[in-house]
Amino acid sequence: MSKWQWDTFFDAFPMVVQGLGITISLTFACYLCALIVGFVWTFIRRMKFKPLRWILLWIMEFIRSTPPLVQLFFLYFGLPMVPVIGVALDPFTCAILGLGVHYSTYIGEVYRSGIDSVDKGQWEASQALNFSTGKKWTKIILPQAIPPTIPMLGNYLIIMFKEVPLASTVGVVGILQLANNYGAQHFRYLEPLTIVAILFLVLSYPSAILIKKLEVKMNRRFDKKAVLKESKGAVS
Repeated sequence: MSKWQWDTFFDAFPMVVQGLGITISLTFACYLCALIVGFVWTFIRRMKFKPLRWILLWIMEFIRSTPPLVQLFFLYFGLPMVPVIGVALDPFTCAILGLGVHYSTYIGEVYRSGIDSVDKGQWEASQALNFSTGKKWTKIILPQAIPPTIPMLGNYLIIMFKEVPLASTVGVVGILQLANNYGAQHFRYLEPLTIVAILFLVLSYPSAILIKKLEVKMNRRFDKKAVLKESKGAVS
């Protein structure tokens, strides 16, 4: 049985840490993609043309029901073989599209819940003021819809950070791939993979605590607003 070796741990640590920058940058790139595409899903779903909405709902359900690993394999290995399209993506771009689009379907639902929480009177007020569609969304709806969703969006950022190692299967050289490379070179996997686990713990756990505190703060803020609103209604 292989025993723990501290010498191997300290030898592997500098090599594994080199991939931390790629892992973090890929996480934020995927997250930005998910945020942007999530808005696209949300606004298209609000279109009045029902056939397009039905097609979109089917596509979203298909993406959600398919494992992200399968989607990464399709983009990297299958897409170049598709007739007419035949586009070969580099590993980093493939990971951004695969993970970003996959989680955009969930983030789109977060946006939708935030928009649906906006009071009906606010929509009516924007119409009464004869606001354009763009001004209605940017000045009235989104400033009220987005803040309550921030804690949920933060949770998806942490989830995506923990899913990014899947990108190593298509050649993205992050911390997991470097740990596997070290293990293959030295026939020692325990120590480098432990380093990967420690790095994920050190980065994700404080972030989870921060988001939890933010969620509590946001809940208190909106609870106070609700109380003030009810008290004003009672006075009137």
